[in-house]
Amino acid sequence: MLLTLVTFIPGIVGLIILALPSQNKSLIKWTAMAAAVVTFIISCMLLTGYHDQGESKAEAVFDQEIAAIVDTQVTDSALQGKMRAAVQLIKADYGKDGGDGRGPASYAAKVDLSLDNEEIAAAWHDVWELTMAQGAMATEHIKYVEYGTWISSFNIHYFMGADGLSLPLVWLTALLGVICLAYSWNIEKATKAYFALFLMLQSGITGVFLALDFFLFYVFWEVVLLPMYFLIGFWGGPRRIYAAIKFFIYTLAGSVLMLIAMLAMYFHAGYDSFNVLTLMEAANTFSWDFQFWLFLGMFVAFAIKVPIFPFHTWLPDAHVQAPTAASVVLAGVLLKMGGYGFFRFSFTLCPNAGTGEIAMPIFGNFINFIAVLGVINIVYGAFCALAQKDFKSLVAYSSVSHMGFVLLGLAAMTDAGVQGAALQMFNHGLSSAMMFLIVGVIYDRAHHRNLDKFGGIGAQMPYYTGIATLGFFASLGLPGLNGFISEALVFMGAYDAEASSVAGMSRTFVYLAAPGIVLTAAYILWTIQRVFMGEMKSESYKKFPDLNFREVFALAPLGLLCIVFGVWPSLILDFMNGTLSTVVLMVRTAAGS
Repeated sequence: MLLTLVTFIPGIVGLIILALPSQNKSLIKWTAMAAAVVTFIISCMLLTGYHDQGESKAEAVFDQEIAAIVDTQVTDSALQGKMRAAVQLIKADYGKDGGDGRGPASYAAKVDLSLDNEEIAAAWHDVWELTMAQGAMATEHIKYVEYGTWISSFNIHYFMGADGLSLPLVWLTALLGVICLAYSWNIEKATKAYFALFLMLQSGITGVFLALDFFLFYVFWEVVLLPMYFLIGFWGGPRRIYAAIKFFIYTLAGSVLMLIAMLAMYFHAGYDSFNVLTLMEAANTFSWDFQFWLFLGMFVAFAIKVPIFPFHTWLPDAHVQAPTAASVVLAGVLLKMGGYGFFRFSFTLCPNAGTGEIAMPIFGNFINFIAVLGVINIVYGAFCALAQKDFKSLVAYSSVSHMGFVLLGLAAMTDAGVQGAALQMFNHGLSSAMMFLIVGVIYDRAHHRNLDKFGGIGAQMPYYTGIATLGFFASLGLPGLNGFISEALVFMGAYDAEASSVAGMSRTFVYLAAPGIVLTAAYILWTIQRVFMGEMKSESYKKFPDLNFREVFALAPLGLLCIVFGVWPSLILDFMNGTLSTVVLMVRTAAGS
């Protein structure tokens, strides 16, 4: 029940808030905050209770479901025996490709199990799907799982699961939910709608990280779209409508491609399954051409969300126009949905496509193509940030740059590279959230974000300056802060990738990406100089108050975590390592290395 609670409590409370009287804004805010706090407590319980050792919870649940189906839905003992025999055949084929002969009809034919009866056919399909899912390499790391029938006629299940990749992102989502609602305490415009939408957005993002049924994942993916659209379009800046529509169109276009890929897998070889683990086990039966098009469709969908050059243009507009709390969620966890998609879907459902030869002689394979895009993101994003005069726009382009490290580490497909990429997603979620809050604090006082008009803020707001400097240096990747270790792992993994028969990624990419570190230091230090140092350029700045309790409550935990995970990164890496090593192993196995 914990996965269901951490997912749906915010959304349900959001709907309850819509029924509260609009004039009672205090009740609305406290109700929303209570929901966020309870959700965060549950996420902490999930995180502290996760141990990547021993039997998989998913395997145990699947065994129970299989036994229940065979014993209760099939009354004929002969048919029960045939189903159990077919289950053993499936288990004997774990890890094998078998061409297109691993579908439910193929195994039924091997044991002479007739599927003419619709009820027997439906029962056997569920047994086949669950047995296949047990054989997926990723299954062993899923220690929390909730499984049940949702839309039986299309084999769609309510399947939620958590492993070392998803749990840290769920926890980060819950943490930012509390912080953002606290920071939004001064929202007076359409308060009820604002807090309700924010909670619904949190439910959607959490569901994306936990759904292991592709159809359910797609539903959550689309649920995220509408609340963010309205948060930008109604509470945003002067060009909010343009930014909201651009965000909506880009994301929806990617969603259509993902939908096509999802349906293609569903209908392929008569599998009729949306179970992600089942499709992982069946992935080796997909032809290379089929995997290529699947990979390409999902790649574009996830690339838009990351965002990857040249699909990044919606992000600066959305960030600049969005209210501060929406920008925090957008940079902190919503962008991570794209990176998570690469880990969970692209490379695990299409393991051969990433390393196989493609008709692109410059790149050779998809992995090198992703590495090129990662380098472009790192360097181009940093150059764009360096050219910005709008404080928020600078932070937005810095996100484009920092997410490039996720691509570079993932393309390396080495243990260090993939660990660095996943850790970068988490660390960037902390530092970028802090950066947007820093911008929000000064904007609330100055009512502008023009970097050329600031100066001398350090003397007037010393506590703000101290916390802001910590956030800036965490984003820069200063040793001892969280950004350093993830970027270092990415470079180490990418440097070693040239010797890997899986990727064969050239070390040239590391050399090309390295200037991004210098450019990041340049725009970070120049921003600190322009905002906090020198003489004040306006007498009004002398009246600026330092941080209040609400702002400290939002910024201090993020600053502390940037230090904690910079000094002790194994706190998160220990959760992720097993799951991430399996991703690398799946690709290596598919590549025959």
